[in-house]
Amino acid sequence: MVKHIILWTLNPELSEERKAEVKKDIKAGLEGLVGKVPGLVSVKVAVAGRLASSNCDVMLDSTLESEAALKAYAVHPEHVAVADTKVRPYTVQRVCLDFEE
Repeated sequence: MVKHIILWTLNPELSEERKAEVKKDIKAGLEGLVGKVPGLVSVKVAVAGRLASSNCDVMLDSTLESEAALKAYAVHPEHVAVADTKVRPYTVQRVCLDFEE
């Protein structure tokens, strides 16, 4: 199994209300990919409960069957659509950690 962890920082120019909407959309979009993208085993998007000690806004914690599945996920049209419409327009920083379990 491969873990794919992403941390994003939202654009600080967004209002708090807009940030809440964006987080909700990111969570729904990415979690909705399970069952649509082959090899994507699980997705959890953390958007609530952020402590003041945090320096990012959203976390993706996903599990894929293999490194090949991760590579296919990266270019899968449904994933790209979520990334292009719900994530990239609203984020200013992305940090990624991929590893085998």
